[in-house]
Amino acid sequence: MKILLWHVHGSWTNAFVRGGHEYLIAAPPKGIGLAGRDWPAAREVDVAGAEADVAVIQRPEEIGWVPSGIPVVYLEHNTPKHPNQVHPLKDWPGTIVQVTHFNDLMWDCGDTRTAVIEHGVVDPGHRYTGDLARAAVVVNEPVRRGRVVGTDLLPRFAEVAPLDVYGMGTEELGDMGRGDHDLDSLHRELARRRAYVHPVRWTSLGLSLIEAMHLGMPVVALACTEVVRAVPPDAGVVSTDVDELVRGLRELVADPALAVQRGKQAREFALAHYGLDAFLRAWDRLLTGVSG
Repeated sequence: MKILLWHVHGSWTNAFVRGGHEYLIAAPPKGIGLAGRDWPAAREVDVAGAEADVAVIQRPEEIGWVPSGIPVVYLEHNTPKHPNQVHPLKDWPGTIVQVTHFNDLMWDCGDTRTAVIEHGVVDPGHRYTGDLARAAVVVNEPVRRGRVVGTDLLPRFAEVAPLDVYGMGTEELGDMGRGDHDLDSLHRELARRRAYVHPVRWTSLGLSLIEAMHLGMPVVALACTEVVRAVPPDAGVVSTDVDELVRGLRELVADPALAVQRGKQAREFALAHYGLDAFLRAWDRLLTGVSG
């Protein structure tokens, strides 16, 4: 089928366009087009003249840009700011797809039909070496976002292991900031660090966390939002007790063999629960039903 969509979340789209369809990416001015991405099954289109079997939208304004007659599915990436927040498409006669069960639980969507299709990740392969006794964090704009992404917790972890923080705006953190990287170089750098730290208090579910698990990295993560489903206990340390997390990171950094073992469990779980094939099959079932 022909699927019209906007390039909003690069990592999610990178997985979605691996299915067996033709992907029509909204070109400027209504979208950003491919933005330099090499997606063989995707091409840029002028939204106004697009001919598609179904549209996947990700922002409320996009619903008014879809040409008449094309069925629409709304993909919600984000966690609501609070449990009483009403979704912009509450009581809409369509389908909202949530990327986590936590999001589906927390958003007030009223009578709108909802479905959960969990993330799928293009497997980067087992690349973990952990040869550097350091910890990696991936977060965008940590200074602006502050406590939401756990920026205040970074010094606690840095007491037991040097931190390398990757992502947009991380240069503002000073010595630990490593800036933004393309996906391949990011994975290469992450895989050399002994452990992956996920200090985020409130997010949908960072794809970088799932990618780190695919790489074979052990995880130290706050037990918030969807993390308790996404990271099994034998993949590292998951807790709301920061002291426990700090102790866990110290142990992983000091014991490379333990880190390798925990990382192996993380990769096995990620492949089983966040693999690309299951993700694409779930989307095929949903879009086939919507497009008729």
